[in-house]
Amino acid sequence: MDATSRTERTPSAYPYPLLIRHMLERAVSDHPASLIVYGQTCHSYRQLRERVGRLADALAALGVGRGSTVGVMDWDTNRYLECFYAVPMMGAVLHMVNVRLSPEQIVYTINHAADDILLVNVEFLPLLERIAGQLRTVRAVVLLDDEGKAREADLQGLRCAGEYEALLSAASPDYLFPELDEDTRATTFYTTGTTGLPKGVFFSHRQLVLHTIACQLALGAAAHCRLDKRDVYMPITPMFHVHAWGMPYVATNLGLKQVYPGRYVPERLLKLRTEHGVTFSHCVPTILQMLLMSPASATTDLSGWKVIIGGSALPAALAKSALERGIDVVTGYGMSETCPILTVAFLDEDMLSWDLEAQARQRAKTGRPIPLVQLRIVDGAMNELPHDGKSAGEVVVRAPWLTQGYLHDPEGSERLWRGGWLHTGDIGVIDPDGFLRITDRLKDVIKSGGEWISSLEIEGHILRVPGVAEVAVIGVPDERWGERPLAFVVPSRPGAVSSEEILQALRRAAEAGEISRYAVPDRIVFLEEIPKTSVGKINKRALRERYGAA
Repeated sequence: MDATSRTERTPSAYPYPLLIRHMLERAVSDHPASLIVYGQTCHSYRQLRERVGRLADALAALGVGRGSTVGVMDWDTNRYLECFYAVPMMGAVLHMVNVRLSPEQIVYTINHAADDILLVNVEFLPLLERIAGQLRTVRAVVLLDDEGKAREADLQGLRCAGEYEALLSAASPDYLFPELDEDTRATTFYTTGTTGLPKGVFFSHRQLVLHTIACQLALGAAAHCRLDKRDVYMPITPMFHVHAWGMPYVATNLGLKQVYPGRYVPERLLKLRTEHGVTFSHCVPTILQMLLMSPASATTDLSGWKVIIGGSALPAALAKSALERGIDVVTGYGMSETCPILTVAFLDEDMLSWDLEAQARQRAKTGRPIPLVQLRIVDGAMNELPHDGKSAGEVVVRAPWLTQGYLHDPEGSERLWRGGWLHTGDIGVIDPDGFLRITDRLKDVIKSGGEWISSLEIEGHILRVPGVAEVAVIGVPDERWGERPLAFVVPSRPGAVSSEEILQALRRAAEAGEISRYAVPDRIVFLEEIPKTSVGKINKRALRERYGAA
């Protein structure tokens, strides 16, 4: 840029960097009495600000400062929300440790992120005692206990600095947070991909502020599933998974009452929904299905509950079931690398008069980009494909909040960003109305008889068959056809559906031209449970490893 075209600033002018601290200060100023609930604890936003100051003061006493990394192993609690603010506001990095990874992967992520301090829920003490000797950078551990008690633990030489609430009680709420560059790294999270070691993604203050503002704009302008200051918020996406999709920052900005559920138990979630009048949540499809199938659901009024579904494809049949219970359900799309939200399938005003089946199909699409997101579908040469609802290509994106690379992985970072666009690895089509529909993952597309087959489309048709609770489809090697689809089905109850009923439904779909004839599997495998990743996604890699060679 020509130096003469830059905006001039007098030396005394404050440049106002986009910092997490500025979001919290405004939220507390505007909504000091709003409440944050976890279990038997209830704090106001004014108390949240005091506790954030106390946490920062306590961490500083343990040597945390600019450039330090603080790892957190906890369920969805008020403590995690306090960490979302205190750690980045100090100029340190918050590492949200995925507690559902294997012990070996947890060790890898803590060492790779170079965590200095670990905050650990006492429920994970047996795990911590098992891995403590392998942690190379951790200097001290703070225990998180709902009962506020000191605990004995064999941490293999690691210093136990005390219990969280005791440390906060002894600390000052007046910690002076430093001025920071808005590009200072604020958070780190590790992807839960099904291949190789977890990859570290990272986000700056600027990125998190812009993601928060864009999500707030998109949700506030929607014709339905709208989020505003009258809502009561409860996350049902782990806070260790990409900042619970960034929604706690949005909820705090709006001054909402927030309810944190700890561990996810369907009956408890439904009870909290009723007790606190929860109106807005987000979760993966498997959690939504668990809620709808829970015996407690039959006696719980679910009407008026606005729920964004992400993490994996929302089946239209599941969307319709939710709509029939009065849940305003809609798909959101993103990934760990994208902070994560890119699109939401908000319906236009006229679409809300459609019948439930038509609405369910539209709500199950991937949606339109939220503000500041550029999204394309491209072929292998990065040529843009028509928005005709038929031409399928890889989804590539740009937005201010996308991870700028993988932590300590320059080669992987360049592959992610080849051509100057972030490659999602998803295949999709865009219709003339601008709605994106993901048709498959690049690695999950099945090539059979010279045709590309979408595993997601087959799954969608199988889910419409009565008696099917859950389904996953993978490609397995075939000497004649190259690959053939293999379907795994969990019935709603033993004997609820037969292989022939499923295959007949798929043959009818093929005859009607809805799917290719090559898409009809040769057989159906019934399972009691389909393997999942640590965040509840179907783990097709595990299925391929177990059944692919059979």
